[in-house]
Amino acid sequence: MVWYTISLIFFAITSLIWLFSKWRYSYWKRKGIVQLNPEFFYGDFRNMVTSKVSAGEAFKNIYFQLKSKKLELEYGGVYLLFNPVFIPMDLQLIKDIMLKNFDHFQNRGGYNHESDILTQTLSRLGGESWKQLRAKLTPTFTSSRIKMMFETLNEKTYQFESIIDQYIEKDGELNISDFSARFTTDVIASCGFGIECDSLTNPDCDFRVYGKKTNTPRPMKNLLENVFPTKFLAYIGYKSFGDVEEFFVNIVLKTIEHREKNQVFRKDFMHLLLQLRNKNLFSDDGKLTKENNETGTFTDDEIVAQCFIFFVAGFDTSSLTMTMALYEAAKNSEIQDKMRDEIRKVLEKYDGELTYEAAKELEYVEKVVSETLRRYPVVPSIQRVCTKDYTIPGTDIEIEKGTHIQIPVWGIHMNPEYYPNPEIFDPERFSNEEKAKRPDFTYMPFGEGPRICIAARFGLLQVKIGLARMLKDYRFTFSEKTPRNILYKHATVLLYPTEEIILNVEKI
Repeated sequence: MVWYTISLIFFAITSLIWLFSKWRYSYWKRKGIVQLNPEFFYGDFRNMVTSKVSAGEAFKNIYFQLKSKKLELEYGGVYLLFNPVFIPMDLQLIKDIMLKNFDHFQNRGGYNHESDILTQTLSRLGGESWKQLRAKLTPTFTSSRIKMMFETLNEKTYQFESIIDQYIEKDGELNISDFSARFTTDVIASCGFGIECDSLTNPDCDFRVYGKKTNTPRPMKNLLENVFPTKFLAYIGYKSFGDVEEFFVNIVLKTIEHREKNQVFRKDFMHLLLQLRNKNLFSDDGKLTKENNETGTFTDDEIVAQCFIFFVAGFDTSSLTMTMALYEAAKNSEIQDKMRDEIRKVLEKYDGELTYEAAKELEYVEKVVSETLRRYPVVPSIQRVCTKDYTIPGTDIEIEKGTHIQIPVWGIHMNPEYYPNPEIFDPERFSNEEKAKRPDFTYMPFGEGPRICIAARFGLLQVKIGLARMLKDYRFTFSEKTPRNILYKHATVLLYPTEEIILNVEKI
């Protein structure tokens, strides 16, 4: 009798789960939106959930699966586990979501809670909190502010020659992945925190160690943050970045104390944030004296959080772009020679000095960086969350509040309709003539609309400076250790190659 009862209960629960999954996996069909063939639990993302492909590859594959259906209206619906996800493919619809109707799609949907300091960043916040913070931070990355930080950025390249020469003497090989990450770590530590960590000569410094921790694949945390309610995670004391928080809180607060006590002035991001906190405005003096104001101030926690995201977003994205640009330069000697010729010609014009103005004139180098970001977009898909019910223009189909949207950036970048022979690396795709031929929103490595990356210009400058220093006097070629086919790490949001990029290097 007991076993009979247990069997009935088991059958009832199983039936309910089966009925729920059938109902859930018909969500898009009930709305009249084309969907694929979801399977129980995994939805349309078995390969991603089981860590066989990266998130970027998964959404790129989804994009082309939906495109292959040759839909009259280019959008579709998929399921991440049991959660419906809307995939827009039509460029006008993407433009509406990211720009014209931005008020319906302000949020990115990342986990954040006020008790978890490192989640209070511009990239994770939404709604009014994001709007206010964005307004405060936008002036930190104007052309004049970036120019102000250029000197600090450029100083980090002065060691390149002596360090690269050591690798040449050793075995003629350079781990570009590691070298680029150490360079960008030094840049962001200096420009963001005013700290000279010097990871180029000391790869085991704290900033480098904690930088690696932030980009370690975290499938379990990603699952927790997507499945459990924010309030529940906060209640149990969940911390998105674990012991990384303690390191960054301590280092930022000590830096603030030192600067204010000694009236230290540096041309960096930290100084701008301190001016925001103390005066609620930027000024050209070096004073950090607090002044009364009526509009409120930046808090210490906000400074910690923004320094953290400046570090994480700045060193990782720039180092990956720099790495893949050098990989393609080593693969295509003509492209590399053309970059070097331009670098030398421009530097000769400025008496050998790599100035801010000189960097702006490296037009071909910038084309190479743009093509790198097309071919290997560090952020391969962009997430949005519908914040209020939205009717798709020209239809009566409604996207409900709370629905997740994924914009498949990498798929668009690899679409032959916009980029013929997309697998071929061709910097001339970004000549003025070619760019004019393409529709808007076919190139989105930094996002678009009001939530476009606030530090995009700083990141591009960082990459151009690094490439210019390395290519001016050195030639890079494939070694036996260089991967011929790039594969990508699983369970990551950014596009990380599974293998480090090691190249032969010689002085010329």
